[in-house]
Amino acid sequence: MSKAQETILEIDLKALKHNFEFIKSKLNNETKLLAVVKAFAYGSGAEEVALYLQNLKIDYFAVAYVYEGVSLRKAGVTLPILVLHPQPSNFNLAIEYHLEPSIYSTRILDYFIIAAKENKQNNYPVHIKFNTGLNRLGFLETETASILKQLKATHAIKVKSLFSHLAASEDLNERSFTKNQIDAFKSIIKKFIKQLEYTPILHQCNTSGIMNYPEAHFDMVRSGIGLYGFGNNPEIDKHLKPIATLKTVISQIHTIKKGETLGYNRAFTAIKETKTATLPIGHADGISRQFGNGKGYVIINSKTAPIIGNVCMDMIMVDVTLIKCNEGDEVIVFDKEHTAENLSETIRSISYELLTAVSQRVKRVFYR
Repeated sequence: MSKAQETILEIDLKALKHNFEFIKSKLNNETKLLAVVKAFAYGSGAEEVALYLQNLKIDYFAVAYVYEGVSLRKAGVTLPILVLHPQPSNFNLAIEYHLEPSIYSTRILDYFIIAAKENKQNNYPVHIKFNTGLNRLGFLETETASILKQLKATHAIKVKSLFSHLAASEDLNERSFTKNQIDAFKSIIKKFIKQLEYTPILHQCNTSGIMNYPEAHFDMVRSGIGLYGFGNNPEIDKHLKPIATLKTVISQIHTIKKGETLGYNRAFTAIKETKTATLPIGHADGISRQFGNGKGYVIINSKTAPIIGNVCMDMIMVDVTLIKCNEGDEVIVFDKEHTAENLSETIRSISYELLTAVSQRVKRVFYR
C-alpha cells in the first residue's frame, strides 16, 4: 500500500477473505452464511465488497433499506438480498429489483401482500421476523396464528425464512437471556412450521452469536462486523483482520506560542510553545466533534498525536510537539494495529459508529 497524498480509506480485500474464511470455519458445511452489507458495507464500499464476497461464494446478502439493495443490483450482484427494514413506499421498487423484504409487523405484511398482488407476483419470497427479546422489530409469538392465516389466504407471497435477532450475544454475562431468546425462537419455529407444512430457512445468529452459540446456527447465520474485522471480544479479534485503514496527510505545521489559542471557539490554549499539524479530515468525513480537546489521536511516524481544539468540518489539528514530521507526511487515523475500535473507545463509542461514519466523499482504494 502506497503512502497517502490525500485523505483515503484503504480496503484490504485479502483481509476480508481471511475474515470470511475464519467465520466459515465456525460453521457446519450445510450452514449458509449471509453477509450484512448495509450502511455502505459498514463504511467500506458496498458494491465492491459485495461483488468480492459473491466471488467467494457467500450465500446471501442483507441491507437495511431498499435503495441499498437497488445499488447492489445495479452493480451486478445476483445473489438473494434480504432487506431488513423496508418501508411500504419502496415495495414496488423492491419487487422490480428482486429484493426480499423482512416482514416484521401486520401493517408491513398487509402492504406487501397488496404490492405483490398489484405486481402480479406468485410466491414472492419474504422473510418473517420475530421479536424474541431485542424489542426493536418483529412479530410476537402470539401473532403466529394470524400471520399464518394471512399467508394461507394468498399465493402472492411465500415464506423464504423465519428469523430473529439476538440482543446481547457478545456479553457472556447475559448468557441466560440469550438462551431464553434461542428457546423462544425454537418454540416459534415449531408452531410455525407445523402449520406451514414446509421448512423455510431459519436464522438467528449475528457475528457474536456465531462465535458463542453454535447450537443456534440453524440453517443460516448473519455476519456484519465480523467480516470487517471485529469480533466484539479480544479473543475473537485475534483471529480477525480489520479491512479498513483511514489515512490522511499533514497539510500545514504551525508553532503556537504560550497563551495563544487554536481553532474555533479558541478551544485550545497553549500552556507552552506547541507545534501543531493541520490535517484535511473533519466531522464531514466522519471524525465526530466528540473527538478533540485531548480526546482521540492519530499516528504520525509511529508516534501518537492527540487531537486538540474543536474538530472542524473539514480539518482537525493535532499536537506534534514531540514528533519529528513535515508537511506532506502520511497520517494514520486507524488501521489494523491502531484500530477503529481503539480510537472509538476514547469517546466511549464503538467501532461500528466510527466505521459507518466515514463519509462517502472520502476516496476508497481497494487492494486485493
